[in-house]
Amino acid sequence: MYAEDELLPISGLQHLSFCERRWALVHIEGQWEDNRFTAEGKLVHERAHSGEVGSLAGVLVRRTIPVRSFELGLVGQTDVVEFHRVDSGGVRIAGQSGQWRPFPIEYKRSRDKVGNAYRIQLCAQALSLEEMMGTTVPEGAVYDSLQRRRHAVAFSPDLRAEVAALAQRMHELHGLRKTPPPRYEKKCDSCSLLPVCLPRALCERSAIEYVAREAADAGKSGGL
Repeated sequence: MYAEDELLPISGLQHLSFCERRWALVHIEGQWEDNRFTAEGKLVHERAHSGEVGSLAGVLVRRTIPVRSFELGLVGQTDVVEFHRVDSGGVRIAGQSGQWRPFPIEYKRSRDKVGNAYRIQLCAQALSLEEMMGTTVPEGAVYDSLQRRRHAVAFSPDLRAEVAALAQRMHELHGLRKTPPPRYEKKCDSCSLLPVCLPRALCERSAIEYVAREAADAGKSGGL
């Protein structure tokens, strides 16, 4: 069990699942660069967090719920949590009769695929809700803001284990306080921290090789 001052942001799991160096640049060095994708993401989450409560038939809607898990050492907030009325196995909610089961929903920016990073962050929220409320949260959803549809996510044992392993690794890296070295991959080209990370430049064996490759690339594109 972790202490209150040892809790790390749930949002870091998305960075970590993408790249350990990206996580360290953001959460150890405090680096951040916006690009089109991160700007879209902010707009989507602003919409998700607007308003506080709502209700549908048999469903209560709550936005921006603070969550934490002392077992995993995580803290954060949800985009949206629906509480579905159930006959048993749910939780009590002040001012409401009956029992309710949490159903967390993570909003994603329009051009992203519903990848594993979203499932990981959503599952971490679910595990936190389970710990806080003393109930089970078997599933949730990622909301696609472009298609305006939900993608169901079952919190399987494998996904839960992956979240736990990533949370442990995040605490290990936080304890080391050291940014991992760069390793260029194709996915780096879409990363907002590419200008800060410079994986291609820092991975080159020598400055001469780097300059020669950049010159050749510029020549192919008509830049030189």
